[in-house]
Amino acid sequence: MAPTQDIIAAVATAPGRGGIGVVRISGPALADYGQQLLGQLPQPRMATLVDFPDGAGAVIDQGLALYFPAPHSFTGEDVLELQGHGGPVVLQLLLARCLDLGARLAEPGEFTRRAFLNGKLDLAQAEAVADLIDASTQAAARSAVRSLQGEFSREIHSLKDELVELRALTEATLDFPEEEIDFLQSANAFGRLDALQARLDGLFARAHQGKLLQGGLHVVLAGRPNVGKSSLLNALAGDELAIVTPVAGTTRDVVRGSLQINGIPLHIIDTAGLRETEDEVERLGIARTWKEIEQADVVVLLQGPDAEPEGAALAERLPAHLPRLTVHNKIDLSGAPAARETGPDGQVSLYLSAKTGAGMDLLKEELLRIAGWHQAEDVFIARERHLRALSQARDHVAAARARLPALELFAEELRLAQGALGEITGEFSADDLLGEIFGRFCIGK
Repeated sequence: MAPTQDIIAAVATAPGRGGIGVVRISGPALADYGQQLLGQLPQPRMATLVDFPDGAGAVIDQGLALYFPAPHSFTGEDVLELQGHGGPVVLQLLLARCLDLGARLAEPGEFTRRAFLNGKLDLAQAEAVADLIDASTQAAARSAVRSLQGEFSREIHSLKDELVELRALTEATLDFPEEEIDFLQSANAFGRLDALQARLDGLFARAHQGKLLQGGLHVVLAGRPNVGKSSLLNALAGDELAIVTPVAGTTRDVVRGSLQINGIPLHIIDTAGLRETEDEVERLGIARTWKEIEQADVVVLLQGPDAEPEGAALAERLPAHLPRLTVHNKIDLSGAPAARETGPDGQVSLYLSAKTGAGMDLLKEELLRIAGWHQAEDVFIARERHLRALSQARDHVAAARARLPALELFAEELRLAQGALGEITGEFSADDLLGEIFGRFCIGK
């Protein structure tokens, strides 16, 4: 996709009132445009105090203008930033003046998209811009900055370089078979593949950590009525998000709460108690419960002080692939201590009290364990599509090893692995994928 030649403009600061507001303008040549807008074009990269006039010459606002000539700008084009007072009306008047002079309103993410198309950022770095803006924890923000600075991309390019070198050796062997080069031995094919697989495995693990930081963990609390789901949600969130009464069936709709554990966002979802009922409203709530379970990352299956037969029946109905954690609540009634047990089938059960808080630390630790989180300083932000591409690359490298000594098939698997990695940085990306990615950005970024 080639960069466009038109001028775009948008308010680059968040909606609402603020001390400062920024209107950003980007285009292939802004010298004449800036002269019409401001009367004089500021010196490159120097903040200049100017008036912002309307079409009749009346002053809309006074502020700073900054001019960044191409290619030394965020988008790689000429960029003009107008920094004025952050009132919504003032900013809209200034933006309207920019549009009157021939600019068009930027689409969501179009500034960053142009930076990608002009080679200022690769696709992984461009996505990190949005992830940095959306970061809900300090760990997520630090990881997004690492991706934005190119740490993730450098790892990808390093792996691709190794694949290209191995492909070149393979092609040379195929082109000159009369030299009878023992490719497997001279090129150390097996050793190189083992090293590639190990690096891909390590990169996938770090990217998975970044995916947790980016999207968080969706945890659904499920169980029979009156086993303490709402109490557990309140205890985890540290707030009275859900109504708690002794009456079974109080919760009839989904209630959501969020918290952080070691920098990981946890999205906790309280649901209606699962039981047979003739109440139409409660039945709708139960249907929503099963829908939430299907979309969950983890299900916490709550039981009361006594393990009811219905609890085992509910466990059988849960999707087989879905991680689950059985929690026996209300140990305060029996006086039993908080505990963690592992059954013969490897399933973990916790004993705690949402009312007193006993055992809540065990629950938080277990949720992080199920998620696969471990504290690390070299994590970079990642997305689901990155994990899919890395997984495909791992599969192709493993398949390449299985293809030996058939070098034609070996080379093809290496090519497919290289293509999968190229999708991460955007070297092989369809226009519809770019539209989906940048369409989720805010306008002005």
